[in-house]
Amino acid sequence: MCANESEGQGGIDKTLAEMFGDDEASIKREVERYKGIIRIINEISMDLLSFFADRLKIHLRDQGIRHDVIQACFDLGGQDDLVLLVNRVRALQDFLGTDDGANLLIGYKRASNIVVAEEKNDGVEYSGTPEAKFAEQDEERALFKALDAAEPAIAAALETEDFAAAMGEMAKLRPVIDSFFDKVTVNAENAIVRRNRLCLLNRIRSVMRQVAVWDAIEG
Repeated sequence: MCANESEGQGGIDKTLAEMFGDDEASIKREVERYKGIIRIINEISMDLLSFFADRLKIHLRDQGIRHDVIQACFDLGGQDDLVLLVNRVRALQDFLGTDDGANLLIGYKRASNIVVAEEKNDGVEYSGTPEAKFAEQDEERALFKALDAAEPAIAAALETEDFAAAMGEMAKLRPVIDSFFDKVTVNAENAIVRRNRLCLLNRIRSVMRQVAVWDAIEG
């Protein structure tokens, strides 16, 4: 039960107690009826939001927005401000139209594919926090530093609803990720280093997923 519903129920309980005195059975029936009404209202609200979201997707596609870009933003979930959602979608499409955006998508896909494949092969998840102390190459250390800077910067831009700025912060990751893949062998012989590098690739996914679910984007 959400906080507002809990507070509302507390108020209705008090009112019903005043109405029915110590008749607990009557109070219980009224409380259950109230809960039922709240559930119906919530269901109707969700249905309406889903309807508007579906209509919005059609509208955006009609305006030339890619269906996969739309889905990548909608898949984030928890977005009931449709105006902000549209702004996010447009900013992402504009970003993917740049060299940085297109190449960063390639880097994300490469990182994600490696992590998924190795998790399947090893039967474990590489979702732990990578540690910079296990980095052996400059390109690894540079990626750690870039992600440490990008994560809060992207979060701050999203907090202020500046999606263009969030894309700009992500663009800074592009050359660092490219350099990592050019110079670093992920499947190192040292098991600790290998695991750390796989967790580092997973962190690329986590940082970029603040903006959108990139797995939904084709390419």
